[in-house]
Amino acid sequence: MKLKPLILVPVAVSALVLAGCSSDDSSTDSTPTGLTNTSDSADGAAEDTSTCPTEKPASTTQADWVFQGTKGSIEVVAPTAENAPLITVNGKFAVDETSVKTLVPGTGAEVTTSSFVTFCYSGVTGRDGSTFDDSFSRGAPISYPATQLVPGFTKALVGQKVGAKVAVAVSPSDGYPSGTPDGKIQPGDSIVFALSILDAS
Repeated sequence: MKLKPLILVPVAVSALVLAGCSSDDSSTDSTPTGLTNTSDSADGAAEDTSTCPTEKPASTTQADWVFQGTKGSIEVVAPTAENAPLITVNGKFAVDETSVKTLVPGTGAEVTTSSFVTFCYSGVTGRDGSTFDDSFSRGAPISYPATQLVPGFTKALVGQKVGAKVAVAVSPSDGYPSGTPDGKIQPGDSIVFALSILDAS
């Protein structure tokens, strides 16, 4: 039986995805995305869009984003062409508003609300830092319409460009307000994603 990623929401709920988002990034962190076989990575090399890197960076790798929530804080090391991201939760992390951070800008096509997007992602809970879903560990990206994902994830996609590496701290209202049936995400949990946008069409 194939498991559906936890980032999905029913189409009926997808209208919530289009709500506005806030960001702590004083620079332009909402930069936009595309769907081809390769996209350029930050170092100019073609990035494989058929796989996600599975290797984690060293725990001593300097974070690309350190963010203080209403409770606790997070440190996020951006994914690369060779490594999966690393998300560290310090204390019980929570946010009242979703915050998006562009870790590495993309240079490809822009992601819009009508885009069908291919991406790799990792998600952890702010409650204890446990991973609840991770396409990087599976080594395979997924593809979905941008607005058929939980609102906080859509906010991390729309406005970016293909090739971008993005992190997002998602408020409970933009994630899973009632938790998930498997209990991995509990009611009121803030969640954190790190992702690579591989393609969009």
